[in-house]
Amino acid sequence: MMDVRRWIVAALLLLFTAVLYAQPVSFADLAKHPQYKDVQISPDGQYLAATAVVKGQTVLALIRLSDKKGNVVQPREEDDVTGFVWASATRVLYSVGTRVGGYDEPLLTGELFAVNADGSDAETLYGFRKTGMSTGSHIQHAAAEYGSADVIATIPDDPNHVLVAVSSWAGAGFERGLPTAFRMDVRDGNKAQIIVAPMRGAHFVADHQGRIRFAAGVDNDGNVKVYLHPIDGDGWQPLPELSRDRSWPIAFSRDDSTVYFTCKAPAGFGVCQWDPAKQSLTPVWGNPTVEPAGLLQGLADDSIIGVDFMDGRTGTALFDGQSADAQALLALMKQFPGESVRFVSGTRDGSLSVVLVRADADPGTFLLYDAKARKITPLLARRSWINPEQMAQMQPFDFTARDGMKLHGYVSYPPGHENAKQLPMVVFVHGGPFGIRDTWSYDTLVQVMATRGYAVLQVNYRGSGGYGYDYEHAGWREWGGKMQDDVTDATHWAVTQGIANPQRICIFGASYGGYAALEGAVKEPDLYKCAIGYAGVYDLPLMYHRGDIPQSSFGKDYLHRQLGDDMDVLSKHSPINQLDSLKAQVMLVVGGKDERVPSIQGLSLHQALANRHIAHGWLYKPNEQHGFYDEANNTELYTQLVQFLDANIGPGVTK
Repeated sequence: MMDVRRWIVAALLLLFTAVLYAQPVSFADLAKHPQYKDVQISPDGQYLAATAVVKGQTVLALIRLSDKKGNVVQPREEDDVTGFVWASATRVLYSVGTRVGGYDEPLLTGELFAVNADGSDAETLYGFRKTGMSTGSHIQHAAAEYGSADVIATIPDDPNHVLVAVSSWAGAGFERGLPTAFRMDVRDGNKAQIIVAPMRGAHFVADHQGRIRFAAGVDNDGNVKVYLHPIDGDGWQPLPELSRDRSWPIAFSRDDSTVYFTCKAPAGFGVCQWDPAKQSLTPVWGNPTVEPAGLLQGLADDSIIGVDFMDGRTGTALFDGQSADAQALLALMKQFPGESVRFVSGTRDGSLSVVLVRADADPGTFLLYDAKARKITPLLARRSWINPEQMAQMQPFDFTARDGMKLHGYVSYPPGHENAKQLPMVVFVHGGPFGIRDTWSYDTLVQVMATRGYAVLQVNYRGSGGYGYDYEHAGWREWGGKMQDDVTDATHWAVTQGIANPQRICIFGASYGGYAALEGAVKEPDLYKCAIGYAGVYDLPLMYHRGDIPQSSFGKDYLHRQLGDDMDVLSKHSPINQLDSLKAQVMLVVGGKDERVPSIQGLSLHQALANRHIAHGWLYKPNEQHGFYDEANNTELYTQLVQFLDANIGPGVTK
């Protein structure tokens, strides 16, 4: 009888678990920031450092591996730790940002701090707080006064120093000065100047001996410029051939014998090795469709074993598949089929490495890999409350646009409906627009919509990044033109494929995506039943006068080059001036402190709709910036978003 009762209890528990499992993840859980964002192991393998969320604040956690005991480094109340690096086996450098919105990213203060692995000897190395300044409009004022510091590289054989780039703000507004490279003492912040960059916004590349060897940047006309700093020279040597081909220095090999560059390759886009002696490039990887996403790290922190790329799903290309590092990675990939598996940090000798496993439905988990024992140990999950089995999966697709250009994108299906047809669908347009792309990865907003029963379509329209300069350049001056047509063509593709019910389609996007959502609604009034603009641009000429973009010469040149300066054309392609064509239901989401797209953009459209007595959804948060950061605000956003979809093209399909 006891066995029967136990069986009944077990069966009831399984039934209860199944009921819970059938419920989609809550909006509050989807809105929560990652518990752990990044994890790195110290060069000697004794400690872990991680950015962790504690009571809503991102702190730096320092954990001793031997006994799992640790310390928490907590910045000021309004700040979050945004990044960190091990300068040595015992010293960590970190940066902070102030929580004022900013599309899920705090606003960087430009400061550098340091602390020992055991939590002792905390020090401000650089920034306004080191000088005693602590009140007033501190971030902008400090930037103007002191600039910002970024770590260029550590120096393996010099644990007391790192290389940093200090970028000051010159003149009025947001005009950047020339970055200057320094050798900085990680104990007290004292620094010695090495060299000044040859151009504004330059990126430095150093070798492993602490020598600045390259600088590269993009000028105000959008041209790539690459410079070499010879070991035995004092100045910069232009490399016009590399600049002309838009090649870009990435990193030195571990022994400094070669440098990896992005480059042109016989297959199309490539990674090349640059021989310092011959000053020539040799392709080592190529792909006809996509550019490299980065270099693959090996077991040791500064080793390079291949190329990471995103051709649909995550791709892996190894330089030497028989090397110990490559074999270790391949063995791990077999243990996690269908997921992205990457070494993200390692000891100097490669004996211990941190591995990140993630996927489209999986926010990611950090593991510790012991190379000698060939053993993995779970460390930390980014979002432990997310069950990947309940999340939507992304399926890559490509199609041909109306003018013959091949485009790429993703469809996410509601969980359990991966082969369903005639679904209600949301066309989700990414922001940017230039140089940004949708990827095969966990995306909170995609999951918000897909787990509520909507197919989600994302297209990397021309202008998007990752597919080469010509693909991106094809979008210049095409706001409301061919870029918008690409989104339209992708929508028609989904209808033709039977994925979407043509009577149940909504368009949604943030920033440029907000523009594309409203422009899509007025340009294709019979295609979309509803449109959601989030921190969007609705009056294109206004971009020349309001916001942070026109406050620098680089920003002004960007607008002229990539948006165009014919105000009549821009006005014609502005949604606020095309409301006579509007049939779709509209929802607007605006942050009151948005500096990239000032709230006047959303407020003006809000008023224009009201003047026409057009009812519409409206969510305004006065303390948010270019996208919501606060978890409660995001929970409210997700709730209203799905309610709006349900009312206009829903309800979404459920199990």
